[in-house]
Amino acid sequence: MSPQTTSFKSLEDLRAACLDLSGGSDPAAAAVARRQDTLTKPQGSLGRLETIAAWLARWQGRDMPKLDAVKVFVFAGNHGVTAQGVSAYPSEVTVQMVANFAGGGAAINQLARVAGAGLDVIPLDLDHPTGDFTQAPAMDEQTFLAAVSAGYDAVTNDLDLVCFGEMGIGNTTPAAAISAALFGGGAEKWTGRGTGVDDAGLIRKITAIEAGLKRHADSLSDPLKIAGALGGRELAAIFGATLAARKNNVPVLLDGFVCTAAVAPLARLHPTGLAHTVAAHVSAEAGHRRLLEALGLPPLLDLGMRLGEGSGACLAVNIVRSALECHTRMASFAEAGVSEK
Repeated sequence: MSPQTTSFKSLEDLRAACLDLSGGSDPAAAAVARRQDTLTKPQGSLGRLETIAAWLARWQGRDMPKLDAVKVFVFAGNHGVTAQGVSAYPSEVTVQMVANFAGGGAAINQLARVAGAGLDVIPLDLDHPTGDFTQAPAMDEQTFLAAVSAGYDAVTNDLDLVCFGEMGIGNTTPAAAISAALFGGGAEKWTGRGTGVDDAGLIRKITAIEAGLKRHADSLSDPLKIAGALGGRELAAIFGATLAARKNNVPVLLDGFVCTAAVAPLARLHPTGLAHTVAAHVSAEAGHRRLLEALGLPPLLDLGMRLGEGSGACLAVNIVRSALECHTRMASFAEAGVSEK
């Protein structure tokens, strides 16, 4: 399907889209639950594999879900706040890693292949980093809306499941800032070492986030203004893509800390804003477990990963495929001639 073209004209236009969300298909989810209870196993014995099958059905709107078209989207952006010494790597690594993705040499290339998923890498104006949020908003309204729209347009309704990832040197700093702005507790609670900063770098990150929270205090009551003032283009694109997935009936596997922080404003705007998402894993980045707990999203995997790129989400595709295979291919008690309880 050719890409759609959406342009959110204002924050209020975007806000209206975030408040108008479907609840998915109750009949499809119920049909899966009924079938699960007939399969040759004690009821509930496959645990989350059973609820994953029902989740797929609800958000695809199909009694029998499918995973023929699975795609990973990696959005890339650069950040002005790196001027504050918050990353162990220079900003030019973002561009270099985008080239590595194109050449097939990154972890996500291998994981997507194993998961049977397509991979789209979408760089977002890498030659123009966002503003340093300690000095000014990271993005003005139009820059933010353009990035949201870019993510929104990436997701089409012919997909069965999507994973979102990111590449952006310094982006655990805006992720921690957004988390602190949305859920409180101060910068130190949410700030980790990202790509591996030393103790002095960690202090610089915390100081930068505190400065950003203070500078943009007037915006902290509005989740969309928080995302614009403290975030980044790739985070805004993930937000837009997650919103588009909901509108297009496509379930979402969330990756790590940056990806989760990117979509957290949707949960603050709508009480079921992230119901079509599953947390693929909990990363080793300090704030991720806290953020998942705040959002009520139990992770599928805990492997100590902190790479980004959609790597944890892509790994979880294999779990989702396993859940679907059990649902569609297991025999019922009647079919197998097995006595029921």
